[in-house]
Amino acid sequence: MAGKFELYTDKAGEFRFRLKAGNGEVILASEGYKQKASATNGIESVKKNAPDDARFERKETDAGNFRFNLKSTNGQVIGTSENYKSASGRDNGIESVKKNAPDARVEDLTA
Repeated sequence: MAGKFELYTDKAGEFRFRLKAGNGEVILASEGYKQKASATNGIESVKKNAPDDARFERKETDAGNFRFNLKSTNGQVIGTSENYKSASGRDNGIESVKKNAPDARVEDLTA
């Protein structure tokens, strides 16, 4: 099953998106956007930047968890992962984003 983006509004009324792998697991989440068009542009930026390994910022938290950010060409964070318990788990998450994002369909849940 292919991955998909879900475009939705949060409790504060901001537009957000999340990328889900084929198994339904959320592998990347966005910040909040005031405008729906901005969130849609964010999705397109993820699709464009995901294949490039250099766009992924790998991090380790003070608590010993691992996560990553996907950045656009201008250095802005366009998506953030969940916490992983290991570096290998985080790296598998990155590979999943690379695989799923470019061709993922968009499901608009805001309507």
